[in-house]
Amino acid sequence: MTDQHRYVYDLSEGNADMKPLLGGKGAGVAEMNRVGVPVPDAFTVTTEACVETMRSDGEWPEGLTGQISEGLKRLEERTGMTLGDPDNPLLVSVRSGAVMSMPGMMDTILNLGISDDTVEAVGRKAGNERFAWDCYRRFIQMYGEVVEGVDSHVYEDALTAMKADRGVESDTDLTAEDLKELVDTFKRLSNEKLGGNWTTDPREQLIRAVDAVFRSWLNPRAFVYRKANKIPDDLGTAVNVMQMVFGNRGDTSATGVCFTRNPATGAKELYGEFLLNAQGEDVVAGIRTPEPLAEMETVLPEAYKDLIDTMHKMEAHYRDMQDMEFTVENSKLYLLQTRNGKRTAAAALKVARDLVAEDVISKDEALMRIAPDQLDQLLHEAIDPDHTEKPVTEGLPASPGAAVGKAVFDADEAAERGEKGEKVVLVRFETTPDDIHGVIVSQGVLTAHGGMTSHAAVVARGMGKPCVAGARGIKIDAGAGTLTVGETVIHDGDMITLNGSTGEVFAAELPLIPPQINEDFEEVLGWADDVRRLGVEANADNGTDAAKARELGAEGIGLCRTEHMFFGAERLPAIHEMITAETSEERKTAVDKILPMQQSDFEEIFTAMKGLPVTVRLLDPPLHEFLPNLVEQSLKVQEMELTGADAADVDKERRLLAQVKKLHEQNPMLGTRGVRLAMLYPEIPEMQARAIIRAVLAVLEREGETVDIHIMIPLVFTPVELEAQRGIVSAAVADELEKAGKQVDVKIGTMIELPRAALVADKIAEYADFFSFGTNDLTQTTLGISRDDAENGFLTEYLQGKVLAQNPFASIDVDGVGQLVAGAVEKGRAAKPGIELGVCGEHGGDPDSVHFFHRTGLDYVSCSPFRVPIARFSAAQAVIEERSGAVERDK
Repeated sequence: MTDQHRYVYDLSEGNADMKPLLGGKGAGVAEMNRVGVPVPDAFTVTTEACVETMRSDGEWPEGLTGQISEGLKRLEERTGMTLGDPDNPLLVSVRSGAVMSMPGMMDTILNLGISDDTVEAVGRKAGNERFAWDCYRRFIQMYGEVVEGVDSHVYEDALTAMKADRGVESDTDLTAEDLKELVDTFKRLSNEKLGGNWTTDPREQLIRAVDAVFRSWLNPRAFVYRKANKIPDDLGTAVNVMQMVFGNRGDTSATGVCFTRNPATGAKELYGEFLLNAQGEDVVAGIRTPEPLAEMETVLPEAYKDLIDTMHKMEAHYRDMQDMEFTVENSKLYLLQTRNGKRTAAAALKVARDLVAEDVISKDEALMRIAPDQLDQLLHEAIDPDHTEKPVTEGLPASPGAAVGKAVFDADEAAERGEKGEKVVLVRFETTPDDIHGVIVSQGVLTAHGGMTSHAAVVARGMGKPCVAGARGIKIDAGAGTLTVGETVIHDGDMITLNGSTGEVFAAELPLIPPQINEDFEEVLGWADDVRRLGVEANADNGTDAAKARELGAEGIGLCRTEHMFFGAERLPAIHEMITAETSEERKTAVDKILPMQQSDFEEIFTAMKGLPVTVRLLDPPLHEFLPNLVEQSLKVQEMELTGADAADVDKERRLLAQVKKLHEQNPMLGTRGVRLAMLYPEIPEMQARAIIRAVLAVLEREGETVDIHIMIPLVFTPVELEAQRGIVSAAVADELEKAGKQVDVKIGTMIELPRAALVADKIAEYADFFSFGTNDLTQTTLGISRDDAENGFLTEYLQGKVLAQNPFASIDVDGVGQLVAGAVEKGRAAKPGIELGVCGEHGGDPDSVHFFHRTGLDYVSCSPFRVPIARFSAAQAVIEERSGAVERDK
């Protein structure tokens, strides 16, 4: 067998460096085995086997079946047991293991190898008949659901009915005889659903189980999770075939999950949960509410000590917080998995800061371990501490932050309502991986069962969603859409509030307060600022946003959109009057009304940003947003005529209607906007330039300093436009400064947002002190796609069908739009070496796009205020990535 076609590796052949081939779980177990941590014996089917199977429409690559048989044979020799042997049976688990952690998104089968032929031997060897039949009923259910596609409720309903019939609440209260009867029921139900008897050959079951895990890579919840976490769809999953160890073997056995640090806060403290006499799925699925890890010291002291020692050993080995799964069988500890633990943004910052302080990692390593997008979590609101509402119940504070929204009891409904803009809180008895689409759009998650390491908690933490798990005393009737706590009944659509930091649940909509930025955030952001080359500015159109941007570390305003200053009802009439004026005199009158409004807005922004650069984009209104509606204006004139309104008033409205008809455009986004409006009506850029300079001078006089002002001409496609507009603006600026007897340096440039402008950037540069790339419009005009229409229409299908790898309006289209940007940078600098270059589209806050802009050589990026920290981090990571690449090349 050649290495090229090798798809199966034994446990002793792997290590951490083989993660792309063996997946995170397989590589992790192999590495633990290599360093002496007790793990069950195993072999791993590689990710390559899964990828080849997907490429061949489900057909396995040649030789895979034989290699699995050989791997099983070697495992049997090492363990001294045989799969299906009625006297000495080997039982195995078949577990997924993606390269990048996807908790709960794919499938697992436990206890494979148990059957009518082997169950007695399993019980005899364990000295526990009940244990054996418990393993058997679990296997039938998991195999039926995962491999044969039987609905889970078929088994759950039967289990619930038996517990009710026996008068018990917990699975563990069922006797061996009860479980024997349940096994018979499960087998009968399985065969009824399948229309025949399923295979009882354990070797065939193993092959089918491996194939089912391959297929689980393609299930809907895995797709949704990968999309939300930007994980490529073509990585595939490895499959780990592992000797079973049993946490459900009695009161000296247990299963659990632990973290080496608190994944919610980052504190270096004991964090985890366990269940006595249980299997691993019971913990992560939230079926039973587990006990805190500290309690394990009392009931399983030796295993507890070994676990604590192993936790320290693994964190030291991997130099990062670890998330570990373990099983205790008859007081002996086994580790089933270790991986870098998913954590909240607050925890990520604290862990990074602490590991640097402990001399475990460097600052560069710390910065690279934090996902920039995750910082958004720290900017979430919290519940106002002055509220007087009493919680109706408390659960486990599984993921911090505050969530306010309408209670929704179904994940599909939550997804539908959330996508329409409603604020919803997903309420479930327990979440399953299939609920992922509902979790993504919800404000937060509330569950009646489960613990701090349940699926709901892990997924919510990774997404920055507040989560309260295992809430006490709540009864959920999903069918009726009600949650009952004592005498309180919350119906579907009622407002509730979750405090994911305390576990409190309120049957009311509570007031929220802005997030608090802590010392960890400030210090680690400071490390990023020390490293990055790119400047980071903000898009802000008012003083409030400007102040927030500055608070979050913005080094200026890269885009102030002046048309956004006229959306208010009290201002729209003035801009209507300006645009619909029939003569220069009328337009001058309207412009004179607008100037003081503009000056006042600018003063507010310039005061907030004094000492920093501010780029003001001159008016760029798609006319339809600022004109009276054509139909409404027509109806208004008709109504006035029919009701005999004053003739002068009717005449005025008729003339306005005539202007609206004259200015009406079929495609306003490509019509008389931006520089075209200014070319037709030079009074507008002149007025804006005067308002800007008057505001600059007013702030200078009042504050003793002012802003470094940049005036940007929008939507040019020829240097002739910029030359003309520069002349108008420069003359107005010079006049205002001369009258004030002041000198202020003013830069005049343009926004490159049309393909032709990028292609003739060298010629445009002759009249520009700076370029700012408007990548939102540049993407629309390059791809010929309307952003709003695409995102509300075909874009979802394009992304799902792999026509596009990602949303080009969220992350820069490197091969298309990116090449225009890169070419314009090269041409602009060739024509004017000192020209200042930046980007002001929302791509400026997207981590992948920031990396591209760094490589392209831009001077700064500008994004919305709350994306500023993300851009700062991303810009630092781009430098570190570049350094590491240089190091690799040097090697």
